[in-house]
Amino acid sequence: MATTGRQRTFSHIVGFDDCPFPRGHRGDVAIVGTVFSRLRLEGVLSGKVRRDGVNSTRELIRLAGSSRFAAHLQLVMLQGVALAGFNVVDAVRVHEELGLPVLVVARRAPRRDAMRRALLERIPGGAHKWALVERLGEMEPLEGVYVQRVGLSVEEAAATLRATTPHGSVPEPLRVAHLIAGGVTTGESSGRV
Repeated sequence: MATTGRQRTFSHIVGFDDCPFPRGHRGDVAIVGTVFSRLRLEGVLSGKVRRDGVNSTRELIRLAGSSRFAAHLQLVMLQGVALAGFNVVDAVRVHEELGLPVLVVARRAPRRDAMRRALLERIPGGAHKWALVERLGEMEPLEGVYVQRVGLSVEEAAATLRATTPHGSVPEPLRVAHLIAGGVTTGESSGRV
């Protein structure tokens, strides 16, 4: 979903990722948000969402909107469109309620057919969750990753990725959120970011 007008730059970004959890885990999963001013980490937010639940949108709005950083935030960045398994984020609602663009980032293109089947066949409320995924449209390749966007143009998204990715392919707000999430959950960060 694009916007029109002059190209904006986004220097104050919150990036969210979920903490690792065992495959059989049921219940709440911790999430981490990192607040960046350009490439400088300014703060960390934390909350919880239900595994395969429906509260990720509400929790992200609460965390970003009620934090001491809220007045300065210019963009919300997500590591994928779902947290804690299939707790799908309504990125359009996040955009509307916070008044901030939302940029969903993935290292590789998702397997949409597999995601659709899992949601429709195994997850309670899966039809609604799949509708939220479809509402965002296909992920588009951009600057070495795949993105979905709400409230910003493809040019703004590309410029944001370039400005926030000094190393590798994952933007710093998401890379650092991932590292913190792993570190606080398992005692040390691990895995590819």
